[in-house]
Amino acid sequence: MNEPAAAPPQRALDRPGNHLLASLPPADWQRWRPLLQPVQMPLGLVLYESGATLSHAWFPTSAIVSLEYLTESGGSAEIAMVGNEGIVGIPLFMGGGSTSGRAVVQSAGEGFRMSGPALRQEFAGAGAVMNLLLRYTQALIAQMAQTAVCNRHHSVDQQMCRWLLFALDRHRGNEIVVTQEQIAHMLGVRREGITEAAQSLQRAGLISSRRGHITVLDRQALEQRSCECYAVVKAEYERLLHDDHPG
Repeated sequence: MNEPAAAPPQRALDRPGNHLLASLPPADWQRWRPLLQPVQMPLGLVLYESGATLSHAWFPTSAIVSLEYLTESGGSAEIAMVGNEGIVGIPLFMGGGSTSGRAVVQSAGEGFRMSGPALRQEFAGAGAVMNLLLRYTQALIAQMAQTAVCNRHHSVDQQMCRWLLFALDRHRGNEIVVTQEQIAHMLGVRREGITEAAQSLQRAGLISSRRGHITVLDRQALEQRSCECYAVVKAEYERLLHDDHPG
């Protein structure tokens, strides 16, 4: 497993750039600050492999991480996406310590990481930290469940719209650095299906696609064209992780 490179030590810790970290009460945040190491998260970095014991948790700020599950034949599909809204590494505090999936950076950027023992100690302290992490876990499970339903019952066109909207919510700006082959891999569909969907969205004026880049031109229309899965998951995240959620 590759190790993320350390970022410059003065990386704006007063403004963490991660919504989960920003939701910590001030006293908890001050305690967390020295526990967090700024890191670079390059494209393709494997944060953990299937079956491996997790050593750290990651809090992306500008990177996006794909949580994937693998088959014995070598196939894989994305079951959830984590960006600046959350944390990668929930098995550390849920008691498992390892997982049958893997986590791979699918959009390069930066983030923070915290050691597994430190995170477990913070979670064990209960209070606002435990409450926040459990609410995030519930939101992530909702995303996983809705993704499974979407992949089973909705068209490739709708799945691609949903995926682009998820990525856009975790991205700065309206341009996503991703290839059609990567999207096909994450959705577990044939590349030809993604090519057809992208061409259809481009003809409708919703996106502009060039090699390795997709620019969303009309987000509102993209939301209307997507299935209900995007709105369901977004509403669940907002319900569970709103800043003034009772703790």
